[in-house]
Amino acid sequence: MSNVSVCDIDENVKNAIKKFRFRKFDTNSALILKVDRQAQAICVDDEVEISGLDELQELLPGHEPRYVIYTCKLEHKDGRISFPMCFIYITPRDCQTDLQIMYAGTKIALQKEANLSHVYEVRELDELTDEWLLSKLLK
Repeated sequence: MSNVSVCDIDENVKNAIKKFRFRKFDTNSALILKVDRQAQAICVDDEVEISGLDELQELLPGHEPRYVIYTCKLEHKDGRISFPMCFIYITPRDCQTDLQIMYAGTKIALQKEANLSHVYEVRELDELTDEWLLSKLLK
C-alpha cells in the first residue's frame, strides 16, 4: 500500500491533536477521530475522559474504524507516574471495504501528524483493554 493520504487532515483536527497533546492530564482521556466520507476528511468524533479502555469500547462503533489518541495514567514499579500517549487504529474485520481503504490510506499521514511513538492496531473492540495496552507499554 502506498503512503498516499486518502483523506484530508483538516486544521481543526490538527489543532485538536495539538491541544490534546499539551493539556495537563490527571485522568485517562481519548481523542476519537473518524473519517467524514462526504468531505473525504478526518474530523473529531469525540473527546472524553474515561476510567479505562473498557469504557472506551462502549463509546466506539463495532462496525466502523476509528483512530484514537489515548493517554492513560501509568504507575511504574518505582513509584513514578507517567501519562503515555498512544495512537490506536481500530479497524473491525467486518466493516465496509471502501471505509477500510479510506482509513488505511490516511493512517500513516495521521500518525505523522500526531507524532506519537506508541502506535497500535486492533481488529476487534473486545481486544481493546487496559491489560492489552499495559502489555504493550511495559514491553
